[in-house]
Amino acid sequence: MNPPPRDPFEVPTIDISPYVTTGTEDERRLVAGQVDDACRRVGFIQIVGHGISADVVGGLTGAMDEFFALPLGDKKSYRVQGANRGYSPPKSESLSLSLGVESASRMNDFFEAFNVGVEARSFPELALSESDYGLNLWPAVDGFEPRVQRYFAEASRVARTLTRIFADALGQAPGFFDALTDHSIDVLRMNNYALPEGTVTLDGDLVGMGEHTDFGIVTVLWADDVAGLQVLGGDGMWHDVAPRQGALLVNLGDLTARLTNDRWMSTLHRVKPPIVDGTIVRRRSAAFFHDGNVDAVVATLSAFVDADADAYEPITVRDHIKAKLAGSRHGKANTAAVREAARVLAAAGNAVAP
Repeated sequence: MNPPPRDPFEVPTIDISPYVTTGTEDERRLVAGQVDDACRRVGFIQIVGHGISADVVGGLTGAMDEFFALPLGDKKSYRVQGANRGYSPPKSESLSLSLGVESASRMNDFFEAFNVGVEARSFPELALSESDYGLNLWPAVDGFEPRVQRYFAEASRVARTLTRIFADALGQAPGFFDALTDHSIDVLRMNNYALPEGTVTLDGDLVGMGEHTDFGIVTVLWADDVAGLQVLGGDGMWHDVAPRQGALLVNLGDLTARLTNDRWMSTLHRVKPPIVDGTIVRRRSAAFFHDGNVDAVVATLSAFVDADADAYEPITVRDHIKAKLAGSRHGKANTAAVREAARVLAAAGNAVAP
């Protein structure tokens, strides 16, 4: 019997340690080239050598487990209306609407989440608005805040290391991203895909998290080894992706795609929770979103616009994220996400209708 054909889709694994420790110029140049290639072809990377210890990750996952184990009523007391903070219960979001695409299960994404992030008061010299940044609401779970804050600081360091690599890979000055991110809206979203048995009553396909692109500059994702994450490849097919032992997954957001006029891809992805004997197998992830300064204007770099190419219209980080959140959180389709929505609708085997 012939072996099954090998899946040509692959998320490259890149060791970024030359940028984390003292690497040589040649070592960093090699990493930057590998990142440029991965961002052109896939838009997702597995990174090792990132420097986040197993102890820090263990503290985060322990805090997540303890919070999500609380009764639903207790968790709902941490909902924050109108802000990208606090608890989101199952079936309260539809990520596909952040792209302006009607999903078969509108507002039925079967995951729960808890968000924390950078606050406006973290930058007292800038007079920023809490309506843009949000205030954190910390649950009364022993040790939750320090464990999560410790991971948050490490993920922030990794995200900023990545933007330093991006600057080199794109031929920009080393501090290019500083002007876009020195008071960045950074959010850590902790996700849990477990639901009590008997709660799944949808007709049709079950959606863990609908197809979407991330909003900002770069996302650093920790995920356990349970299957579920799928990435849309250049072949128009959905491919399963799982992190390697000790690796973090990295993907680009819309704003980086705008900067490069889609030379670097903000790749569509979704989560399809595995089901065994009618029960959803538990899956956990934590996504650190490095989204940029709320007042930064993001425009396509001149190096990535040629005589025959259309560039993205300049947009502020505030307006871009507002439109995306209005879709995912409030059911208002994002009509500006034309390129991203077209890729969803063209994908073979997706569960979306025009």
